[in-house]
Amino acid sequence: MSLPVLFTRASASGDCTKDTCPASASIYGYAPDWDFNLFFAVGFGITALIFSHESLIWPKWRAYSLACAIGCLMESGGYVGRLLLSKDPFSDIGFKLNVVLLTIAPAFISAGIYITLKHAVVIFGRHLSHLPPNAYMYIFVACDVVSIILQGVGGSISAIADKKSVLDQGVNVMIAGLASQVFTLMVFFGLVIEYFIRCRRQPQRLNLGTVSLAKSAKFRLFVAAVTVAFLAIFARCCYRVAELCNGWGSEIMREEREFIILDSE
Repeated sequence: MSLPVLFTRASASGDCTKDTCPASASIYGYAPDWDFNLFFAVGFGITALIFSHESLIWPKWRAYSLACAIGCLMESGGYVGRLLLSKDPFSDIGFKLNVVLLTIAPAFISAGIYITLKHAVVIFGRHLSHLPPNAYMYIFVACDVVSIILQGVGGSISAIADKKSVLDQGVNVMIAGLASQVFTLMVFFGLVIEYFIRCRRQPQRLNLGTVSLAKSAKFRLFVAAVTVAFLAIFARCCYRVAELCNGWGSEIMREEREFIILDSE
């Protein structure tokens, strides 16, 4: 992929517009599907409102709800950017919204997931955990902040890049942020499994009343939802690392089907 093609965005090059060049000449090589991206822009927007409402009525879960609300709001904004690209594949603002917001958003949702482990330890028994409850939140959220900063800085550099060297710098910073997020997710998953095994093997040591809670339909549904969200974010991070390791304009980046399956899940 040559540089003139990679930088066919409004503020970076005047060589191509939607009237003079086909969508295949744009940075993604296609015009994003309008219906699909509208569905996710609206869906994430509604979800952000729901989480915001929950943060007001359930103060104990405010940190979790706000983290998820911010993540969903960013996801919605990112898909608005893709809607702009659907109408104009060379839209500079659409490209920037898409790159920056969709890159950072999952890190906020994963921060919400990290907070659930703290609450699980408090509810089921902190004596079964190697770490105090708050340590889980402080350690993993701190790692998430580092990931967010790296991804945000890298995405911003890529969004304003006007030459290859600057673009490569942005990509490398984004990869570092994504890789750190993948590592953090793996460590978190290991600690969750370890705590779950300890609870299963020593049910007599669980806090009173928690056995019935663990068997309730609502709790199991919540655990299932968090697990699905975790796996989706992990798959998305791995996809993004593979996508960026091959550089802008790679075959992976220029296939919307892979994006729909692995990034939008």
